Amino acid sequence: MTPSLNQMASAMAVNESEISRPATVEIESDYKQDPVRWLGERKAQLNQVLLKRGAVLLKGFDLLTPEKFEAFVGAASGELLLYKNRSTPRSLVQGRVYTSTEYPPDQVIPLHNENSYTHEWPQKIYFTCLTAAETGGETPLADSRRVLSLLPVDLVEKFEQLGVMYIRTFTPGLGLTWQETFQMTDRIQVQKYCQKHGIQAEWLSGGRLRIKQVLQAVLTHPVTKERVWFNQAHLFHMTALEQEVRQEIGRDIPTDELPRNAFFGNGEDIRENDLHSIRESYAAAEYKEPWGEGNILVVDNILFAHGRRPYSGFRRVIVGMT
Repeated sequence: MTPSLNQMASAMAVNESEISRPATVEIESDYKQDPVRWLGERKAQLNQVLLKRGAVLLKGFDLLTPEKFEAFVGAASGELLLYKNRSTPRSLVQGRVYTSTEYPPDQVIPLHNENSYTHEWPQKIYFTCLTAAETGGETPLADSRRVLSLLPVDLVEKFEQLGVMYIRTFTPGLGLTWQETFQMTDRIQVQKYCQKHGIQAEWLSGGRLRIKQVLQAVLTHPVTKERVWFNQAHLFHMTALEQEVRQEIGRDIPTDELPRNAFFGNGEDIRENDLHSIRESYAAAEYKEPWGEGNILVVDNILFAHGRRPYSGFRRVIVGMT
């Protein structure tokens, strides 16, 4: 029998095996059509469980409209965030609710903490499924605490010391444009944004923009004080590309002018075997289960990474960040 939200919130300890998966809450039948009413007096308990477990899966709501979903997110966490300094394509659905990343169905989106390649990131991410895929399409999760614990100690120490340098080059016709990324159309606006947020910006020939920023590899959660692996080195690094794509663009484009790439904070290359260790740690920590239409997944973005598995058929998952 699934424990209630109150039972989860009042528990003094969590089994180690449970930390790697979300707490699951079954919605009572009286609340299936009204998630905001269900939240009611449960908001404090939901936040308590989220801090203990890192993610909470709410099962059993009737299919939500984007408007109802946005109202639930707002009631749970206040004003929703705009999606700024983008690295992947999304579309606005309603208010400040977006589609999940719009990559082709056959592609994997690696596990990652949202916007950990920037100076600002959401504290919480809310997902809901409007249409489940015929097969696949799960949103896998990985406990960022466990990912850190699985990594070689010397590798963690080096990343902690040096940080991660992210380099992005916006080239017309190759990946996102700088206008899409920053949601701005004026170069001066972009320059000011970069200066304000510690991003090194350089305009190249052909209207290209290259930006560099060095950020943390490991983070301490502001409330729980737990240390977590918190970066996107493995996702930004050129080895995240398929081998054929890497070979094709590598012939013509220098490594520091790719749409995105990652290095140690001092500019040193990250070795492939180190990236393999990182990806293996994520794989060992991964947990996934099929989506159910109407389900809401709440994720503490520091404690848990998320991704997307390939799928067949039509899939529609929407996202709100706070």
